[in-house]
Amino acid sequence: MNADAFSRQLLDWYDSHGRHDLPWQQPRSAYQVWVSEIMLQQTQVSTVVPYFERFMQHFPEIQDLAATELDEVLHLWSGLGYYARARNLHRAARRVVEKHSGELPQVFEDLLALPGIGRSTAGAILALACDQRHAILDGNVKRVLCRAFAVRGWPGRRETEKRLWALADDLTPASRIADYTQAIMDLGATLCRRGQPDCARCPLMTGCRAHALGIQTELPTPRPKKARPRRQTTMLLVVDREERVLLRRRAADGLWGGLWSLPELEPGDDPMAWCAERFGVVPTTSQVLPTVSHGFTHFELEIQPVMISIESTGDRGVMDGDGWLWYNRRSPSRVGLAAVIERLLKQTETSGATGGDADEQDGQLRSAESRG
Repeated sequence: MNADAFSRQLLDWYDSHGRHDLPWQQPRSAYQVWVSEIMLQQTQVSTVVPYFERFMQHFPEIQDLAATELDEVLHLWSGLGYYARARNLHRAARRVVEKHSGELPQVFEDLLALPGIGRSTAGAILALACDQRHAILDGNVKRVLCRAFAVRGWPGRRETEKRLWALADDLTPASRIADYTQAIMDLGATLCRRGQPDCARCPLMTGCRAHALGIQTELPTPRPKKARPRRQTTMLLVVDREERVLLRRRAADGLWGGLWSLPELEPGDDPMAWCAERFGVVPTTSQVLPTVSHGFTHFELEIQPVMISIESTGDRGVMDGDGWLWYNRRSPSRVGLAAVIERLLKQTETSGATGGDADEQDGQLRSAESRG
């Protein structure tokens, strides 16, 4: 299949069957496209839409995003996962205001220099918002190209990725760039799906090499399997007599960077001794809650929640500030929380801290969110 036929068939399909009413298409401004592209990294459109709409209500212009505090950005991002995206989006907005007069650059190299924007994202912003000819290579596009041209090899390998970039660039037409870019992403998301490709309705079926060979479900070649390591941690749900829960801000880099989380102990550490050391008082009750397994891209985290009640914070009490926060569940602060932490906080509302020692609770709760 040559490039002209590929783009023509794809655009004809898009005109009749593509997605034309996504919220970041109305209007298709560079700022809206940028935010949507960052949110869509590793995340499906159906999940992103409500987050995007809420985000735009709070930050309708890039200046609004740059002027707000990171906590507010992370709060609106809570549950979407991959929180480095939110931190980079916030940093990039401030840099755009400082160095580009509040206008997102329309030069590829300038976009690429912003935090969190790589080659494909920069190309997508300029193609979709400015109709500039730039190739993109997100997950959906990789899948379409691997199947249409029977490209074998895991796309994460340098040699395979290099071939896919060459194909993507060769196939991108000279006109209707924005429509073509949206079309190839839509095809991957709606018909050329990962598990069950709908080949019968695909506009590229007659020229698709993978379909001709009967190997469409085998491509793209999966990532080589590697056992994910398992890590363990104990998280404390310290509840005071006002029913506030103690939170601690995580370091800016690393897991859940910049988000508010629960105090953590190494497996085997004594929660009661930690409280006595931290507050100078012995907790009134403790309760071991069901274990939570939370999947990340590269490892599995087993969380053992322990809920502890304290009557007072003693003479060494933790005050708000310096990375600590007493979180009022009835009137919650607008801070960023990972989805699994939100669920653990909700558990305290129903579990109560009325008794039970570490041996009385059993069971396991599987976290539905696999994004970090």
